[in-house]
Amino acid sequence: MNRVLNTAALLAAASLPAHAEVPEVVTDIPVIHSLVSQVMGELGTPELLLDQSADAHDFQLRPSQIRALNGADLIVWTGAEITPWLARSMDSNSQAQSLDLLHQPGTTLRTYGQSARRDEADNHGHDRDHDGEANDHHDAEEETHDHSGLDPHAWLDPDNAELWIGLISDALVAQDPGNAVAYRANASLAQTRIQTLDETLNAELKDAGTVTIVVAHDAYGYFADHFGLTIAASLAEGDAADPGAAHLSEVRALLEEDDTICIFPEAARDPAPIHALADGTGARIGAPLDPEGREVAPGPMLYEMILRTMAKAIVDCQAQP
Repeated sequence: MNRVLNTAALLAAASLPAHAEVPEVVTDIPVIHSLVSQVMGELGTPELLLDQSADAHDFQLRPSQIRALNGADLIVWTGAEITPWLARSMDSNSQAQSLDLLHQPGTTLRTYGQSARRDEADNHGHDRDHDGEANDHHDAEEETHDHSGLDPHAWLDPDNAELWIGLISDALVAQDPGNAVAYRANASLAQTRIQTLDETLNAELKDAGTVTIVVAHDAYGYFADHFGLTIAASLAEGDAADPGAAHLSEVRALLEEDDTICIFPEAARDPAPIHALADGTGARIGAPLDPEGREVAPGPMLYEMILRTMAKAIVDCQAQP
């Protein structure tokens, strides 16, 4: 997957001037913005729709964001499974290319409660029905992530991020062939960084597979599958769902039975329910996990920071007495 370029070629690419107009690129969430930023490098900065303070389950596009969508040359997004409001908000008359990453061939996908699988199907889901409505408002009740089907948090598998960077590079080259060498070089460097990060985290998490993990909501399956971790329970099934009393009782019983469990709050969520649930048990409480980068400054390094801090939280919790 990694495009191998020698050092001289990479340095030469970094110094090349732009030979064509750099495309206007719009992204949906901070993680995808981070991947696109790495590929674009110094050539340009993609627009980020869902910033740190925004809630994907109660999201309304600002007029400036609608204009950015309508004026985009390329829209790189996760897919309707995680940002359905974007599917409805795309201008049906726009000439922008849409790169729906979840549905790209080769992406490793998993359904909730099942092992990961690699999607070898042809590229589906790109000709979606867009009504082009301004100020499109997300209906949380109607479009909460379907936790009986596809798990959309696929970026937490580094193999997917590495694949997607290559696809983002391809899409940018198609839009701006004059800067193809720079995009390819940036993508190669980004993929190499992910490979190195993957090796580092595998070594750090080598012994963490012996620890049972409980998380705030069901978003960590890709990370657990990739690094051989065991997630015993999730408090909430969905990003916008509240756990029922019966389920909380089951999790509490699990914590009381197993004193090797690490339980984790989540960034931008109230940690009080986690602490209350673990109180009086032998469970160790870890640092908040941040699967979507809600507490990391947007930019090229956000993706790496998400994985690094998640691995550190798990290792540090395991090391607690």
